Amino acid sequence: MKQSRQENLIYLVVWSLLFAAPLLSLYVRTVSEAGRVFDWMEVFIVWRKFAVFLLLFLVHNFLLAPLLVHGHKRAVYFSIVAVIIAAFTLYQCSNQPERHDRRPPHEMARHEFRDFHGRPDFPERREPPRPPKGHRPPLHVAEHDIMAVVLLMLMFGANLGIKGYLRSRDDRKRLAELEHENLEQQLEYLRYQINPHFFMNTLNNIHALVDIDPEQAKSTIVELSKMMRFVLYEGNKQGVPLTREFDFIRHYVTLMQLRYTDKVRITLDLPTEAPDSQIPPLILITFIENAFKHGVSYQRDSFIEVKVELQDNRLHFTCRNSKAEKSNEEKGGVGLDNVRKRLDLLYAHNYELSINDAQDIYTVELVLPFITS
Repeated sequence: MKQSRQENLIYLVVWSLLFAAPLLSLYVRTVSEAGRVFDWMEVFIVWRKFAVFLLLFLVHNFLLAPLLVHGHKRAVYFSIVAVIIAAFTLYQCSNQPERHDRRPPHEMARHEFRDFHGRPDFPERREPPRPPKGHRPPLHVAEHDIMAVVLLMLMFGANLGIKGYLRSRDDRKRLAELEHENLEQQLEYLRYQINPHFFMNTLNNIHALVDIDPEQAKSTIVELSKMMRFVLYEGNKQGVPLTREFDFIRHYVTLMQLRYTDKVRITLDLPTEAPDSQIPPLILITFIENAFKHGVSYQRDSFIEVKVELQDNRLHFTCRNSKAEKSNEEKGGVGLDNVRKRLDLLYAHNYELSINDAQDIYTVELVLPFITS
């Protein structure tokens, strides 16, 4: 898996600062201490030690860390890392100057360099004894050796932490994108579930009006075309102006009235003026369609009442209808479960939906916040 540019930039900055630190430190000491000369050998000695850490970091970053972070091969990763740490410890402890005698020079002169009278004898030139050829001094673990091993483990841990964090962030980003795509697909599906039976019945009514009242048939065709245009061009938007949604409801109710006699009392109360705000398209028509589907009886008087009020940047929608003995349509329309799902997707918990299914009257009350245009 390719490393992100941001991850590589982090590593580049950190290692650049580390390698620049000896230069800056020696420069400051050269300036502050009189007579001190800038010695590149001091810098190279430090860089040589850093180079070992950099080499191990590159091996861990490009070869070992992906085994754990992306491949989830824990046993392989920890086995190799343990071998590397052990080899580094051996290297660190054996790559040290010999320390046969750590006493200060003045103590060595006092107790060892004496003549036969017991007086101190300072030879002009005496070299320390050299170890036999092929002899390897015993391993000596100093404090800075332990710190170097700890630093190596911390470096590996930091490398894993950065990789884990960046991968977790990328996973969250991909998950959010998938959830957004899923949300759009669900909304798209729910928006286009307007009852196709409505259009079929309206066309049948228009067909009957052609011979009875041609002029009304023409005006009905115009109303239907306006509704279809709204569904096609406005239905896939996140929000539509309140006035456009109200016009669609008026067209819908006008066409539905063609199907019923005076025994069905239909009341529609919509604001004539509305603020420059928006609501999701086709969200209210669901309940109105449900009222026509389940609230109209051909045997007795029935009613449908639709009212919308605008208060405090919120839309208050009320739909009441009588209950028929049997639904006029067995299938079709948008179920209330789908309506709730769409409201949850759009508003989370920032809406109020109350449904009262009494014995003779079915009441829906919905409160929605406006969408700022």
